[in-house]
Amino acid sequence: MRIKRTNDELKADRPTLEEVSFISRLPISILVENVRSVHNVGSIFRSADGFGASKIYLTGYTAYPPRDDLHKTALGAEESVPWEYHEDTIKIAKRIKSSGQNLVLIEQTHSSSNIYTSDYNFPLCFIVGNEVSGVSEELARLADTHIELPMRGVKQSLNVSVATGIVGYEFSRQFNIENKR
Repeated sequence: MRIKRTNDELKADRPTLEEVSFISRLPISILVENVRSVHNVGSIFRSADGFGASKIYLTGYTAYPPRDDLHKTALGAEESVPWEYHEDTIKIAKRIKSSGQNLVLIEQTHSSSNIYTSDYNFPLCFIVGNEVSGVSEELARLADTHIELPMRGVKQSLNVSVATGIVGYEFSRQFNIENKR
């Protein structure tokens, strides 16, 4: 007997786009500021789909659907995860914050704490930024909380799409524990 499930078996269990609209989403959204790689944006969509994000806010010069190159990486997740594009990052960040969501900056700052030892208030929107320069100082100042992923090696950062996946699943885990899901 085979241990691994085949691709056809996995696809048979996959909900349709219509069915996905009835699956509850977590009170976790993502604000993406000035991510230059369309492939990173596609990967962010796939991770967001996987952990059940409620929305993705794409801002600045971040690529947004519809784009064939984004679709190739997202594999259709851009059709299953609600998203909005806003040129003005600060304006949408203020709107998100005024809606009652906590803004959680994913960045190494002078006041950031370890993601695994921090407490969070849901709903929240976590913020990720440019592959080289990270999140802008102005956006960092708006955040309610600053957290970072612990780095033990020579490199002091992860790819933005990888970090988004890790953070999204950690917040998902913590929300599910708090709500006994």
